[in-house]
Amino acid sequence: MSIQPFQIAVPEVRLSRLQQKLALSDFPNEVLDADPWSRGTPSSEIKRLSRYWADGFNWRQVEAKLNSFPQYLALIPVEGFGIYDIHFVHELSVNPNAVPLLFLHGWPGSFIEVTKILPQLLEGGERFPAFHVVAPSLIGFGFSSSSKPGFNVDQHAEAYHHLMQMLGYTQYVIQGGDFGSLIARFIAMKYGPTHCKAHHINSAAPAEPTSASHPELYAKIKDIPLTPGELAGLGRTAEFSKEGNGYLRQLSTKPETIAFSLTDSPIGLLAWIYEKLHDWVDGYVWTDDEILTWVSIYYFSTAGPAGPNSFYFEIEHRNPGAFQGAQAYVNVPLGISRFPKDLILLPKNWNQTMGPIVFEKEHTSGGHFAAWEKPEAIVEDLRVMFGKGSQAYHCVDSKSGYS
Repeated sequence: MSIQPFQIAVPEVRLSRLQQKLALSDFPNEVLDADPWSRGTPSSEIKRLSRYWADGFNWRQVEAKLNSFPQYLALIPVEGFGIYDIHFVHELSVNPNAVPLLFLHGWPGSFIEVTKILPQLLEGGERFPAFHVVAPSLIGFGFSSSSKPGFNVDQHAEAYHHLMQMLGYTQYVIQGGDFGSLIARFIAMKYGPTHCKAHHINSAAPAEPTSASHPELYAKIKDIPLTPGELAGLGRTAEFSKEGNGYLRQLSTKPETIAFSLTDSPIGLLAWIYEKLHDWVDGYVWTDDEILTWVSIYYFSTAGPAGPNSFYFEIEHRNPGAFQGAQAYVNVPLGISRFPKDLILLPKNWNQTMGPIVFEKEHTSGGHFAAWEKPEAIVEDLRVMFGKGSQAYHCVDSKSGYS
């Protein structure tokens, strides 16, 4: 069969090898006179987490919790690239008329991000829909297959669209952040509005409207002053561009070089990912178990810890670039949630260049990992966007989604 049930089962030998690697790790000296985190992940933090990873963290317990969510492997053909195993969580609402929702994660996240919002999404109400939820591991991530050279955002879009079709969801909606946002835009572009009926993103990166590109919008907004929130967002974007995107330049140019460190050293992988978990949130306090769970999913992944690296290389070498392509106007209903500590926060009026806006929400707190940091906010935004009174209400044909 093309779809099979799946359970995470990391072999004992891999757990033992992780223990050996941790025991043999060397650590850099702490830069004592520097402000904590100003130069990256502090050695003292990694030493502490390393000890817990070796002596206290219980992967088998984590594995059992993850396996409490219904998971599957699907064999999905991608034109010109063969067949891929796609791992995914798929849980049906008890409401047979629920709206099919494709949840797409980003980096350095994984399918685990859906687990905080999944129970609430399954529940319908008088004024908002229930959802059937599909949350894949992106190809190259988690327990999906590795990608191949040339496998770009277009192929990712094709793969997850085919997955939804295989599951019987000829029409569906999407929620995505980070890479998930980018892929959602391409799915909407290629398969909307016939199949993809609407999409909601929390990492919008619109084009700046100019007198040449968007004359009517430009004339409308050119004299409108930016709000304090928009000015703060531009400051956050500039800060990220200057101080926070070194990883992007590395992965989009020479991804194989850093791959050796990420693959060979669990400590290197921990420092690499933990820096982003720390820097990209808005005061969210990660537990040690959360940090090590996120990192362990990468460490034990099918494609390996460096599997996602190629995505950065491919999207930056696409012509036109993937982010540029995602800025095109797509005539599919679009919802956007903005969180003040996300990485790219451009003026809200620019969003109108992306498509018909049916929902916008400016949150007062939250960062890049919205579904994990602010699960209640994402759930509420989806309920409002697809609820009664919204232009996206009943956008999926013959699916009421309401109890």
